Amino acid sequence: MQTQQRALTSLEVDKLKDKIKDIRIAMLTTQESDGDFHTRPMATHEIEPDGTMWFFTYENSNKVSELRQNDRVALGFSDPGSEVYVSTSGYAEVVKDKAKVDQLWSDFLKTWFPNGKDDPDIALLKVTTHAGEYWDRPGGKMVKLFEMAKGAITGDSDKSGRNEKFGDEPQ
Repeated sequence: MQTQQRALTSLEVDKLKDKIKDIRIAMLTTQESDGDFHTRPMATHEIEPDGTMWFFTYENSNKVSELRQNDRVALGFSDPGSEVYVSTSGYAEVVKDKAKVDQLWSDFLKTWFPNGKDDPDIALLKVTTHAGEYWDRPGGKMVKLFEMAKGAITGDSDKSGRNEKFGDEPQ
């Protein structure tokens, strides 16, 4: 189902990785067969140099069924404490690769996969990112508080936040 998209540039991937490096959980959105969207938390396990992200799942999960119907996904990352918010778009594929499972496995995953990394139903989601957007505020909460106080006194709006898009928009 994928249409050809340009790959993220190395600068865009570096910016993406920098923005989400401290955000462990992403919100993955897929589309159900009736057209509704389904969003759930997923732990990010690796971001490759080209922006590809890896997640663990069960092969018989609803998300895998949804991805087999429509491989387009969105990922949302949020760190309110540091005022960083990131949204990405891409394509997901289900990967059954024991070597990659072994490479990415950590014991904290036993909480969700109690049968361990040798469970035959474990699969990986490989998300290829083609676009995204971020919002942040350099300086975090202190700058926000200062800008709020300044705005209350002067009536000026807060201009300390940044917003930037990267990648390709779908055709």
